[in-house]
Amino acid sequence: MAEEKQTPVSTMAENSEEIPITTAKTVKKSKKLSLIPLIFLIYFEVAGGPYGEEPAVQSAGPLFAILGFLIFPFIWSVPEALITAELSTTFPGNGGFVTWAYTAFGPFWGSLMGTWKFLSGVINIASFPVLCISYMEKLFPIFSSGVPRYMAILVSTLLLSFLNYTGLAIVGYVAVVLGIVSLAPFIIMSLIAIPKIQPHRWISLGQKGVKKDWNMFFNSLFWNLNFWDNVSTLVGEVENPKKTFPKALFSSVILTCFGYLIPLMAVTGAVSVDQREWETGFMANAAEMISGKWLKFWIEIGAILSSIGLFEAQLSTCSFQLLGMAELAFLPKFFALRSKWFNTPWVGILLSTAISLSMSYMNFTDIISSANFLYSLGMFLELASFLWLRRKYPLVNRPYKVPMKMPGLVVMCLIPSVFLVFIMAIATKIVFLISGLMTVGGIGWYFFMKLCKTKKWLKFYDDVEEPKVG
Repeated sequence: MAEEKQTPVSTMAENSEEIPITTAKTVKKSKKLSLIPLIFLIYFEVAGGPYGEEPAVQSAGPLFAILGFLIFPFIWSVPEALITAELSTTFPGNGGFVTWAYTAFGPFWGSLMGTWKFLSGVINIASFPVLCISYMEKLFPIFSSGVPRYMAILVSTLLLSFLNYTGLAIVGYVAVVLGIVSLAPFIIMSLIAIPKIQPHRWISLGQKGVKKDWNMFFNSLFWNLNFWDNVSTLVGEVENPKKTFPKALFSSVILTCFGYLIPLMAVTGAVSVDQREWETGFMANAAEMISGKWLKFWIEIGAILSSIGLFEAQLSTCSFQLLGMAELAFLPKFFALRSKWFNTPWVGILLSTAISLSMSYMNFTDIISSANFLYSLGMFLELASFLWLRRKYPLVNRPYKVPMKMPGLVVMCLIPSVFLVFIMAIATKIVFLISGLMTVGGIGWYFFMKLCKTKKWLKFYDDVEEPKVG
């Protein structure tokens, strides 16, 4: 198969206003993501099932947990999805949030956005094989420690990375299957639980003697309902993105919210246990109490499948982000190379896999917290970019536009900003230190890449212009 050519394509706007951000768009045709696979890819970017919502009950009790998963989507998930829908359809390329920051504030902030988002994403990737093996060890204790555990993490990471290499369309359809199989036991459990539900349990403020842990509670909500914007780096791979992308985002919001809320209400209403037992993985135990060991086994298998889906979705967005940054000349040209067989960004997949694999064997609790801190910094920049682009380019053609004027948009962005400030304020000193070092490294990388361009040490796409109004 002949090697594909790259041609420059500019993002234009109507009414004599244009944003000449130029990216290299691949001429070679490949199978694009359609609506249903995209919905499930976004679903796995954010959730992957009710796994992990249990600490919200453990930290604050049933009522606050239910209210949290009922209210938080409206103040966090919906605004993030709306912003992603507008900006992704306005800039339909693989640069995603990097393009948004670049267009709003210039190349330095675009590069720093890329650093923050990539590091937070690739560190998250490392946690999924570990989580997968942690569930497997319940079924096969040999994987609990030592060489078998290390080999299982290595082999599972390499196999899942190879699946990602075989093509985004394949990954999308795999995500559909994984989503259905991993959600099915929770639907069955919720239906079986209906006769056993006692509604008064829903309004419990928590067990007496158990101190509320608001840090854990809010971090749990943040973790379970975050990362809607990550999929913006896949826009260039979507079939008719200007129509498909908003539909997929809003469908995923509904699927995710109901996927969390229905099992949570079923279990809190049907099962009465010590609040301290609501730790990660309790849903499987609850399934055994409600229906039997067969359903517990299915949920544990579903957790493994969910981890696979999370890994594939996150690796896809990280690798295509690097491709998009190369097209914008933030990274050397070779980062935009695609496989001749599958048209996937093999350099991005290889680098993301190598970094995540090196972290899979570490105790990286503080590093993951730092990744969340970096993601929060990126979200501040993203919210600011969204508002500034509305002000800077008011006449730009936006295929999807959040139906609000500037005062309403400011309020919409202010509410999640307050939450971001809270999440960052409760971070530990070590998290501040690690995040600071990573940020300094990102700044150094930007100037190093600039030096490489000036000295012509590496090849870059040279047709990217500074954002301006024509």
